[in-house]
Amino acid sequence: MIQWLNRMRRVGRAVEPADERPPAARPPVTGVLGSLQVRHVDAGSCNGCEIEIAAAFSPVYDAERFGARLVASPRHADALLVTGVVTRNMAGPLRNTFDAVPEPRVVVAVGDCARNCGVFAGAYGVVGAVSDVVPVDLAVPGCPPPPDAIIAALRSVTGR
Repeated sequence: MIQWLNRMRRVGRAVEPADERPPAARPPVTGVLGSLQVRHVDAGSCNGCEIEIAAAFSPVYDAERFGARLVASPRHADALLVTGVVTRNMAGPLRNTFDAVPEPRVVVAVGDCARNCGVFAGAYGVVGAVSDVVPVDLAVPGCPPPPDAIIAALRSVTGR
C-alpha cells in the first residue's frame, strides 16, 4: 500500500506515471535552466489552443511539476507561448511583448495556426504565422495540440 501511494505521488494523471525525461530527450533549446516562466499571448486564435494550455496547467496534467509557470508580465517571463494566427491588430502588440521579454528568451508557437496560419491562410485580417512577426524557437503541431504535447515542448526548453 505504501509503495502504491509513493508511486501515485509521482504521477501527473491518475493513470499514467510521469516520464523521467521529455520524449525528445535533448539538451535545452536555450540557456534557460531550472524553472521556466511563461507568458501566454493570444495573437488571434479561436481559443481551442487556450483550452488545451489551461488543461496543461490544470491539476490533471500539472505542468508546474516540471517547473513551468504562467506569469502575468512579459518582463518576468523566460518564454512566450503564442497561439493563433497573427492578426493585423495583434502584430504590433506581439512585437512589443517579444521586446519586453529579457534575454535569453524562447518563443513557442502553439497550434497549426501559429505555425502556418492553418485554415486562416490568406484571410484579410491575417498578417501571417508567428514566425512572420517574431523569431520562433519551437513549434507545437496540432489543431489544437493536446496538453501532453504542450508540456513536452515546455520540458524540452529546459531539458527537464
